[in-house]
Amino acid sequence: MSIRERRERERVDRERLIIGVARELAEAEGWDAVTTRRLADRIEYSQPVLYSHFRGKGAIMAAVAVEGFAELAAELRAARTAAAGPRAALAATAEAYARFAETRPTLYEAMFTETAELTFGGPDAPAALRDAFGELREAVRAAGDDDDLDVRTEVLWAGLHGLVALTRGGRLPRDRHARRLALLIDRFAPH
Repeated sequence: MSIRERRERERVDRERLIIGVARELAEAEGWDAVTTRRLADRIEYSQPVLYSHFRGKGAIMAAVAVEGFAELAAELRAARTAAAGPRAALAATAEAYARFAETRPTLYEAMFTETAELTFGGPDAPAALRDAFGELREAVRAAGDDDDLDVRTEVLWAGLHGLVALTRGGRLPRDRHARRLALLIDRFAPH
């Protein structure tokens, strides 16, 4: 292995370490506890080393969010492809999305609430974001027609996110969550 390859591998390993420690710290104490000073202390590198990888906390949160979108895409794909039939696939995908948000609240916040440094809905959006949207899109496509497919997918995504956010925030009662999801699915894939 050349010196250049070793340095590149070390750089990638440091970047993964920064992202992993930021995620652990946020999950333990919340995103307000994640500072470049605390991260530098935890990973045992100086703050300039952190800044050589990321512009600041927002960029670190964006990297955590991209990692989260990759995980979300994998879970949506597994749910969609394991279901029997288009309507069941759409329902399973919606349930997987809601479960992801419920079981990984800190990660979900980085993906949708805290991070402003991510581009959505364009060619420069990170591949993980496009993949997660693509899984929702495929579930919507299979359950209906292709007319305005992207817009229909955006509406489903907005509906899922709204239900998740309002339920997590205590604005909607948790005991009716399954009924609300079923009603949303009915709008996209009637019986």
